[in-house]
Amino acid sequence: MRHVIIRSILGLIWLAAAIISGVSGHVETAGLYVILCGVFLYAAFATWKKEKDKRGGE
Repeated sequence: MRHVIIRSILGLIWLAAAIISGVSGHVETAGLYVILCGVFLYAAFATWKKEKDKRGGE
């Protein structure tokens, strides 16, 4: 479960970086950060869902 939390935190950090880059006018960099945010958050969600199903849906 720890790796899910770490991936979620990293995803939120990339989201914050995307917002800051977008506000400062670096649209290309903001787009890259949004993609990285999505990858990290998707990986966290997929892992969380798999662990939840393995435990029997507690």
